[in-house]
Amino acid sequence: MTSAASRPVRIGVQIAPQHSTYSEIRDTLNTLEELGVDVAFNWDHFYPLSGDAEGTHFEGWSMLAAWAEQTTSIQFGPLVTCNTYRNPDLLADIARTVDHISAKNGAEGRLIFGIGSGWFERDYDEYGYEFGTVGQRLDALAESLPRIESRWAKLNPAPTRKIPVLIGGGGEKKTLRIVAKHADIWHSFADTETLERKLLILRGHCEAIGRDFDDIEISTGTRPHAADSAAQVEALEAQHALGATLFTLGITGPGLDPSPVRDLLAWRDEVNSR
Repeated sequence: MTSAASRPVRIGVQIAPQHSTYSEIRDTLNTLEELGVDVAFNWDHFYPLSGDAEGTHFEGWSMLAAWAEQTTSIQFGPLVTCNTYRNPDLLADIARTVDHISAKNGAEGRLIFGIGSGWFERDYDEYGYEFGTVGQRLDALAESLPRIESRWAKLNPAPTRKIPVLIGGGGEKKTLRIVAKHADIWHSFADTETLERKLLILRGHCEAIGRDFDDIEISTGTRPHAADSAAQVEALEAQHALGATLFTLGITGPGLDPSPVRDLLAWRDEVNSR
């Protein structure tokens, strides 16, 4: 496993699959790969999360299969897929297939399997899923991940490699315990002070089950133009000092604009050259 100290900084961009045509999304992904972005994410919802609630929107996993074929080097995945929208064995098979599609020129696949317990009630109501409670959805996630891992072990052909599992969410009693047990990457949108506290809690969960805390890559969200001000650079540096190495910027339509990522890429390159 790569230790936190030796892990390079990576930059992700989440392309919100809303308020855009698919051709705009496809062109933006091409631009991100050409710029040298490390990871492209979408999300797993059925309606816009911001702006016009009835605006255009596309389904996530169909899009990821297209991304797998379209790209050659960038890693990609959902940030995050909702555990309860699909049977976990089927979800494992979908992910394995998308990962194989992304394997090019003899290399391994490039999918990052981001997953969470779900939260957007409209998705559940409109598509006929049982919303339940936060606790019930987290319990379902804890039950599904062993099934997903087991299905990956049974599939023929097998995944191209151990598909990295990213778990999103910051609940300290349940979510971080699930992260300690199953995640290769933990993602949150916490500020620096909150991130520091939650990392201590995550470390405690890892110690309780005998997991090496440093095996988990720490991922966090950042805002557009984050590197334009000294204060934001200071925040990025502070989170990096705590161990965060994957920083993800969200962009959305209308008018998808990938230009803010250039500052983050420059910061990444400067940090990695130290």
